[in-house]
Amino acid sequence: MVTDFVSYLSFDGQCEEAFKHYEKVFGGKILMMMRHSDAPKDSGVPQNADTANRIMHARLEVGGRLLMGSDAPMRGPSKPQGFCVSVAVDEPAEAERIFEELSEGGSVMMPIGETFWAQRFGMVTDRYGTPWMVNCEKRMA
Repeated sequence: MVTDFVSYLSFDGQCEEAFKHYEKVFGGKILMMMRHSDAPKDSGVPQNADTANRIMHARLEVGGRLLMGSDAPMRGPSKPQGFCVSVAVDEPAEAERIFEELSEGGSVMMPIGETFWAQRFGMVTDRYGTPWMVNCEKRMA
């Protein structure tokens, strides 16, 4: 029985920076930030000068939901494609704030604005390469 789906993001040495940014943007709390150097020596996790500070696992909680990620193994992450992390909010001003903060240093794919289904909707790839959709649905009568 599936109990939840959790987005797991992959970075190339920017996981800690990205998760601290997401913690601020979404008002969440980082619950875990484990480095390669935190793993037991006999665990099989690569531990050398190049990997020591890479994040093996990060977990951020926002509104009872989780976002997880890590720095990819040294062979490098694959470019994200075929998905977006979707963020749902209740207020248009909050959608605009989140979109603006995710857009800083990123690339806007669809500017935030009103659509036939949403008070605000926009699509952006942030400076870490993660594609996002920010959605504030219209209230149904």
